[in-house]
Amino acid sequence: MVALTGSPQDREQARGPSPYRFNIAYIWMISAVAALGGLLFGYDWVVVGGAKPFYEAYFNLTSETLIGWANSCALLGCLVGSVCAGFLSDRFGRKPLLILSAFLFGTSSLLIGWTTSFDMFILWRIIGGVAIGMASNVSPTYIAEVSPPAWRGRLVTLNQLMLVIGILAAQIINWLIAGSDAAADASTLESLKASWVGQTGWRWMFTAVAVPSLVFLVCAFLVPESPRWLIKAGGMDKARKVLARIGGEAYAEAQLSEARDSMDSVAQARSGWRDLLQPAMFGVLMIGMALAVLQQWSGTNVIFNYAEEIYQGAGYDLSGIMFNIVITGAINLVFTVLATVFVDRIGRRALMLWGAGGMAVIHACLGAAFFMGIQGVAVLGLTLAVIALYAISLAPITWVLLSEIFPTRLRGLAMSVSVSALWIACFIVTFTFPIMNHALGAAGTFWCYGAICLAGFLVIRRFVPETKGKSLEEIEHQLGVH
Repeated sequence: MVALTGSPQDREQARGPSPYRFNIAYIWMISAVAALGGLLFGYDWVVVGGAKPFYEAYFNLTSETLIGWANSCALLGCLVGSVCAGFLSDRFGRKPLLILSAFLFGTSSLLIGWTTSFDMFILWRIIGGVAIGMASNVSPTYIAEVSPPAWRGRLVTLNQLMLVIGILAAQIINWLIAGSDAAADASTLESLKASWVGQTGWRWMFTAVAVPSLVFLVCAFLVPESPRWLIKAGGMDKARKVLARIGGEAYAEAQLSEARDSMDSVAQARSGWRDLLQPAMFGVLMIGMALAVLQQWSGTNVIFNYAEEIYQGAGYDLSGIMFNIVITGAINLVFTVLATVFVDRIGRRALMLWGAGGMAVIHACLGAAFFMGIQGVAVLGLTLAVIALYAISLAPITWVLLSEIFPTRLRGLAMSVSVSALWIACFIVTFTFPIMNHALGAAGTFWCYGAICLAGFLVIRRFVPETKGKSLEEIEHQLGVH
């Protein structure tokens, strides 16, 4: 049996090549199943951007308030889902929440696609948001809890990679469905409403996600429960079986021993919301919430959700806008793949610093371009640069850090609070963009996002630790929250 003894620092220094023989195919398989939640999250999140001009015409949405509400209402569901996921996953396990989110994804996509009422459209978008909130909380948590330390970064980033694949799939499907019909006569609201896309096509944009939702639902029944949740719940024998299948008997015994050292059973029973207010834990929770808010207020999601307005302001017609949206998705995918390569090599903190700092500079340039009336390829290039930096840093690494920095006994609750902060921030930025864009212009709006990225750079530099290569228990000791 291989056991880890001594302080976390001693164990880190002594760690050489892994003495365990991991079941690589099994680890990737169960992680990929959990990451399907990310794929559905990405598709459902972005499909609204391509469908936007058509459902707005269908439902006769003309005011900025109604447009903002239709585009951001799902975020209320995201908030509800993330809050519920925290205590539900801590009480019932990670696996049941994966199953529930898959069911909600499939059901809501079908009902959103074929409603004829704007009120029902809003209702089912909110319920779809509940699925997003659950998946965004539970999928990275589950992956982090089944991953060996040396692989945890890339495996949690797999969730973001699947999310980006979902985004690109939504963008391509939107582009193919809109097609030439959208470009044929898009000069007026009535012409859009009368077109096939305006009546029926936009419905298939939403409905298409039902197929991967069914795959996720079936596969979620086949994965094991998180071994760390099983340990927390007292299911040592079940946890041992899962860990043994991941890395063998020696790995299982070592992980169980380390988990026992960091989780006292009596303390477990008493862990709850009040524990989040303990000084050390509250400080770590503030770090998590700050990272979550920064990821959303960096302004990149605005480019995805309001690409039509941004590229229209840069001089593109609707056909060009739809094609540019696909390009942004492709860049997002390429640089997310690079994030999976570098996250366990360069480390979390360095990537976050480069991302926040670089985005601050590019947002300043993007604002200047709009201020000076520069249009076309220059604006496209700057938006692609922002997306590239976001995809290799804030987008995936935030989820990695959130899944790592909280102790197992409070991970569900702390993730719930942090992810709730993320969705509140996302709602604010999505709802306010049309208002800010009208009041400040595109230049002022992007300068605001640049200032937020600069503030985020300073916060990361001062408060965010490096977690690369450490076990979850070692990170607890490092942050003083064990």
